[in-house]
Amino acid sequence: MSTWANLGLQDSASPLMEQLIFFHDHALLILVMITVLVGYLMFMLFFNNYINRFLLHGQLIEMIWTILPAIILLFIALPSLRLLYLLDEINEPSVTLKSIGHQWYWSYEYSDFNNVEFDSYMIPTNELENDGFRLLDVDNRIVLPMNSQIRILVTAADVIHSWTIPALGVKVDGTPGRLNQTNFFINRPGLFYGQCSEICGANHSFMPIVIESVPVNYFIKWISNNVI
Repeated sequence: MSTWANLGLQDSASPLMEQLIFFHDHALLILVMITVLVGYLMFMLFFNNYINRFLLHGQLIEMIWTILPAIILLFIALPSLRLLYLLDEINEPSVTLKSIGHQWYWSYEYSDFNNVEFDSYMIPTNELENDGFRLLDVDNRIVLPMNSQIRILVTAADVIHSWTIPALGVKVDGTPGRLNQTNFFINRPGLFYGQCSEICGANHSFMPIVIESVPVNYFIKWISNNVI
């Protein structure tokens, strides 16, 4: 999760988030190069005293500043398209999780197991434990196995919500009457925090999400204890 004075992205916990960070760094490098070049040219123009009264046109420079931006856009567009297709790819999921957005809590259903469903509310500040995180901890965490392909189905019961976990590179809108899906792969154990990132009302920022990533054998024990 993000901490104080953390200006960069969160450490990734999935291969897709790693690719998103790589693309961010790639695009940022191109932006820095463009900014430095344009800044240098503008700075030099302030101190340019040369005047050429016979200069009427510059076809070469116009060709350069037309073709060069097109090439730069290709260097951004091709990795972006590759990443978009990777994010939408569903690869034989091991576990399917259904998430339903309500005002102001989430409901979860493990579709592969009988009767495993629960609501997840934010823990009020006055009920937090000493090691809890204010506005981020919930009473019922999502338990998922690490090193397994997870599919999540997201919808909403009232207004548009958005199921977002930054460390996993997941952001799915939950729309009433629609069922959106995406997938992710958690490659390390831990607690991963997120929130509703859609403007779905006054209290949408108080709809936290907590994923507890555990080894597969611990997940099987947890499921066995919760199946009715």
